Amino acid sequence: MSFAILILIGAQLIGEVLRRLLHLPLPGPVVGMFILAIALIGPAKRWLVKTPTGPSPLEKTASTLISNMGLLFVPAGVGIIAELGILRRAWLPIVIGVIVSTILGLIVTAMVMHRVMRRTERASNAQLGRGQQET
Repeated sequence: MSFAILILIGAQLIGEVLRRLLHLPLPGPVVGMFILAIALIGPAKRWLVKTPTGPSPLEKTASTLISNMGLLFVPAGVGIIAELGILRRAWLPIVIGVIVSTILGLIVTAMVMHRVMRRTERASNAQLGRGQQET
C-alpha cells in the first residue's frame, strides 16, 4: 500500500512541478491525475494494475481512499465555514459560477459521450461487416 501511495503522491508532485515550470492554468493535482491516467493506459499498466493474484496495490489503495472519501471533504467544509463572510458578500457570483460550470460540464460530458458512442457503434458495425464477409 505504501508503494501505491508513493505513486499517487509522486504523480501529484510531478503535476505540480510541471504546472509551475510550464505555467499551466490547471492545479498541480489535476495535471498529476492526467499523468497517472496516461500511465495507466500506456505500457505501465502491466505493473501498476495487473497482478496474477488479485487486485494490485494501487487498486487496493484507490478503493480504500474512495471508501473513506467523506473524510477527505472535511477540510473543504471547514474552509467554507471559515470563509463564510466572503460567501455572504459574494454569494451571487459564486452561485452563477456553480450553475454555469455545472451546465458546461454536462454539455461537454454529453458531447464526449455522444462521440464515443458513435465511434464505438462504427467499430462494432465494421466488425459485424467483416464477420459477414468471411462467412
